[in-house]
Amino acid sequence: MVTKLSVKGVDEKFQEQAAAYVSLDIRPNSPFNLWVYNTFNKKGKKKLGEAPHLLDSSLVEVSRNQMEKFLNIKGFLNAKVKDSIAIKDKKAQIYYTVYPGTAFKFRNINYDIPDSAVKALYLANRKSFTQIHTGARYDADSLGYEREKIFNLMKKNGYYDFIRQYVKEKVDTNFNNSVADVIISILNPPNGKHQTYTLDHTGIRIQPSSGLITKDMKPDTSVVDSQYYFYDYSHFFKPSKISKYIFLKKGDLYSLDQTNLTTQRLFNLNTFKNVSIDFRKAADSSAKLTALIDMIPIKKKSNTIDGDFSLNSSVTGFNLGLTYQDRNLFGGGEVFQVKTRGGLQFGKNQKGSLSDRILSKDFQVGTSLAFPRLITPFNFPDLTKNGIPNTRISLSYQNYKLTNTYLRRSFGTGLSYDWTETKYKLHSLTPINFQYSKGNISPSLVDSLINNGNIYFLLSLRSQIVSSSIYNYTYNLARLNTLSKFTYFYGSLELGGNTMALLSKALGNQPTSTGDKTVFGVPYYQFVKAETDIRFYKHLGGEKQFVLRLNPGVGFAYGNVKSLPFDKQYFAGGSTGIRAWQARTLGPGNYNRAVLGSDTARLNLRNLDQLGDLKFEGNLEYRFKLMNDFFGFKVKGATFVDFGNIWSLRGNGFAGSQINLNKLYSQIAIGTGFGLRFDVSYFVIRLDIGLKVKDPQFVGSDQYVTKYWFNRPAKLAFKSNYGITNRPDNYSISQIQFGVGMPF
Repeated sequence: MVTKLSVKGVDEKFQEQAAAYVSLDIRPNSPFNLWVYNTFNKKGKKKLGEAPHLLDSSLVEVSRNQMEKFLNIKGFLNAKVKDSIAIKDKKAQIYYTVYPGTAFKFRNINYDIPDSAVKALYLANRKSFTQIHTGARYDADSLGYEREKIFNLMKKNGYYDFIRQYVKEKVDTNFNNSVADVIISILNPPNGKHQTYTLDHTGIRIQPSSGLITKDMKPDTSVVDSQYYFYDYSHFFKPSKISKYIFLKKGDLYSLDQTNLTTQRLFNLNTFKNVSIDFRKAADSSAKLTALIDMIPIKKKSNTIDGDFSLNSSVTGFNLGLTYQDRNLFGGGEVFQVKTRGGLQFGKNQKGSLSDRILSKDFQVGTSLAFPRLITPFNFPDLTKNGIPNTRISLSYQNYKLTNTYLRRSFGTGLSYDWTETKYKLHSLTPINFQYSKGNISPSLVDSLINNGNIYFLLSLRSQIVSSSIYNYTYNLARLNTLSKFTYFYGSLELGGNTMALLSKALGNQPTSTGDKTVFGVPYYQFVKAETDIRFYKHLGGEKQFVLRLNPGVGFAYGNVKSLPFDKQYFAGGSTGIRAWQARTLGPGNYNRAVLGSDTARLNLRNLDQLGDLKFEGNLEYRFKLMNDFFGFKVKGATFVDFGNIWSLRGNGFAGSQINLNKLYSQIAIGTGFGLRFDVSYFVIRLDIGLKVKDPQFVGSDQYVTKYWFNRPAKLAFKSNYGITNRPDNYSISQIQFGVGMPF
């Protein structure tokens, strides 16, 4: 079995690239994948993990030859690679030693371009893209890059008939002094000259969503701007709105860039499942092209169901959602959506029937209407070349009930704008985000909070008005599903309450008995909240990837009420955070629910007391492939370490909840675990198992609960004692998390 692979003798920047030419079958196994293979495979069963990579001398030689070819391409034309194999105890170590020789460099660069117009176009643009410079290391890949850039340059400047085969290069290295002279040639076509073409009118055919047009079907026909001829067999679209996303203008030179941009923007409308563009030459040989756009729309109306399920030793719960969508509501790519969602949480150790064990009920319904354009009282420049801008109007209602303790009814509305600066830079602005919540708190919960000194926390649960504006910026979202090295950034800033403060002052509303100012008798909140999500993705070859994620956030209440609104507070745990804890069961700080003193208080405050003003979460995750085919889909694995917590800034009355920089490490939670990702092409089903390593609710060495992982008697005694001090909570060292999509 191959246990080691080494490549040496070449610059570090080439070592990894050269090693990539070694056959996968003779590279060392991933230790985890090999462990899965040895542990779970049985005779006659489907293979799991990765079989041992065994030494094959023929593959060693093939890989050596491939390395030499790679080095030749990179300018080391006299490079030699030697291999050696060391074998001990049926384990093989493969060594490749590179003797690169002198690197060849570009010397003279000349051009053979008979067409003067083509030559002038190329030379005027060459500096913006060329990688071929006198004195630079010779690189055949740079020549290939030059050919592709010349092809694209011609295709976006009217040369419709131009093909890659017209571009040639001749390289002469026969000078015995490690230099290469290059002649770039752009050949003429058989007729002797390259022809530029201009655009005439454009024909647009919109088929039925079935993609089938029968003889008895008659399209809606119209002409927009004397150049776009529409034939709509679906009868759903308004041509004047669709034409805004077509960048093929009559009289312009043919451009591959504009053609691709039109295709992308029509797809970005999220209304068409197929878009194709073709061109026809004019019959009179007038060097004009007629564009033909053929589109098949997605089914106009659709319903989707989604859900999730979570469980641990004390609580289990589920959420189920139903979404209705009407695409193209007004004929211009608008999307109308109605989404309902309901969830229940059950106490597994509660007594009585199933209905008696319900801890909480959550019902939400929301509707939104999205327009593929910015609808504002101001004039904005055309942003459609960078992406489809969106205006979204939304309404929502939520009914959340914590059994016998708390009932909250919320109504919300919002107006938001999304636009694309570049492919990788996305902006979102929500100038209007309004929510009115009516909170009914049981007398027992009020008594529990007052007795524990949690007056500020009590204020966050009462009836309230939250009005804010939000700005979000996202960088590199488009790269998340790629295997490459990049940095992802998300930033959010929210400012709330100032408009309500001005309105309250204008209306002259009287404050409450606690001194809080109101609007129409309801207290409002003033606050600022900021959050970032920074991720570093590194591709490790094949389908292996390492991800580091840092997710800090802070909210600060000022002015009217010295407490953040309930919905604006942070929580920790869950399937996309610190996965060894269920959502809303970690923190804040060193807070341990045993200090509440009574079973009733802990039951009344479940899912309410573990919130904070400050959050910091971090994740380290290593991703790898397990199987290419498991009942039709690919299986990937992951190992991870999660860390962080939430805190209160001012102290919310719960002991240990406030951040303490002198004891910061003791307030950090650490979890680890492993997971499976079942890739079914259109989405990923995820199963993660998190294990607690360090739990900040305990003191000193007791925080390290790893000592109970493999000591069953000690674990049972520990959990029994926790059940007494924290009843009705039970302690679980592990947590199972289900989800759809990657965690980050």
